[in-house]
Amino acid sequence: MSKSAITKAEEIVKSKTAAVNMGAGVTMSLLDSEGYPTTSTLSISKAEGIRHITFASTLDSNKVKRAKENSRASVCIFDDDYEGGAYYNITLVGDVEILTGTETKKETWYPGLEEHYPNGGLDDPNYCVLKFTTKRYNLWVDVTEEEVTGNFT
Repeated sequence: MSKSAITKAEEIVKSKTAAVNMGAGVTMSLLDSEGYPTTSTLSISKAEGIRHITFASTLDSNKVKRAKENSRASVCIFDDDYEGGAYYNITLVGDVEILTGTETKKETWYPGLEEHYPNGGLDDPNYCVLKFTTKRYNLWVDVTEEEVTGNFT
């Protein structure tokens, strides 16, 4: 495990949170009811390093329906602006939980979400949180560094 690669990956993930940069270059893949992977773009609400990442969603969304059927997921954070010096791919594999507790929803909320939740904003009954927990990772965070793969136990 390369501590420097993990530290750099954590900095990149933090830079992709909605508070900093409305989540550009972030995808989540879940399995559909037929077992095929489906990928969606979304914004990171909050991140605790690369171990835990939360996303705002709606209870009636396809993402939530898929997560209810199978919690296994993958999150990919990427940028391919080689000329601009941003060239990385952070692939995280783990499980996603659907959370609806008031405190969790408050912690995950950020300015701009109100337009997605017209039936009460933070109190919208359709608003939920997807909490992704990483089990293993594959990091390529610097073109001069090797790919780093590891597990959380």
